Amino acid sequence: MKYTAAKFTITCQDEVMESAKDLLAASAAEAGFEAFEDMPQGITGYVQDELLDKIVLDKSIEDFPIEGVEITYVLEKVPDTNWNATWEENGFEPIDINGKVLVFDAKKPLPAESGSWKVLIGIEAQMAFGTGTHETTRMVVEVLTEMNLSGKRILDCGCGTGILGIAALKLGAEQVVGYDIDEWAVNNTLHNAEINRVKELSVFHGNSSVLSHVNGVFDVVMANINRNILMEDMHHFKDVLSSDGTLIISGFYKNDAAMLEQEAKRHGLSLTEGGVRTNDDWCCLVFKNS
Repeated sequence: MKYTAAKFTITCQDEVMESAKDLLAASAAEAGFEAFEDMPQGITGYVQDELLDKIVLDKSIEDFPIEGVEITYVLEKVPDTNWNATWEENGFEPIDINGKVLVFDAKKPLPAESGSWKVLIGIEAQMAFGTGTHETTRMVVEVLTEMNLSGKRILDCGCGTGILGIAALKLGAEQVVGYDIDEWAVNNTLHNAEINRVKELSVFHGNSSVLSHVNGVFDVVMANINRNILMEDMHHFKDVLSSDGTLIISGFYKNDAAMLEQEAKRHGLSLTEGGVRTNDDWCCLVFKNS
């Protein structure tokens, strides 16, 4: 995927600089930005080219709520490099999820104590999100471990490394269909499926529009992606969800939960009992079709 970096320069009194940075990051997220780096006099934000909403960004800066703050920015294309190269080389330590699933770096030997877990998932991450190290991934896997997935058909939206679909299959699901806008992610998902010897997993390259090429409905729809895409694609999730199906969403902050719940409700989806879980500032919501 192609990224643009915005270097935001903030001019203000020192005592309001940190507040201005926080508010600016929140406003930029509304315009599609998904990652930020701190700078002495501002922040750098990163956004997928196709998700950048410059009108929303400029309006939020124009209406910035702190008086006396001036914000300017410069947009730069990010070179097509593997941002995760160093991380991939070093790998990650095994991750215990709910005492039932152990996610480990497939490039390293299987942990000696691995027999204690019901499900083992080896992941080789290559420029793709999803190893279990992130709070949102762990929460979605936790939800899966608490469900009866036997014979279920699963949709994995924005599949990344394929970890969620692989977990679902190893927990009893019959079939998983995934998609991702990043070709690296599609290839990485297929590679990790092979490593984990799961066969009933197919992957499409593209956004939610690929669902027009998929027949039938799904018992469980999983979407661990950013808030803006969740809001935009909620109706697609509803359209492909079985009449008593479950929607699991994550990838957003706790502060965004109410907005997403309202959007889901608008499409006839009801929050389940105990369907809100959080980890640090991140959130996961579980809905039933109604």
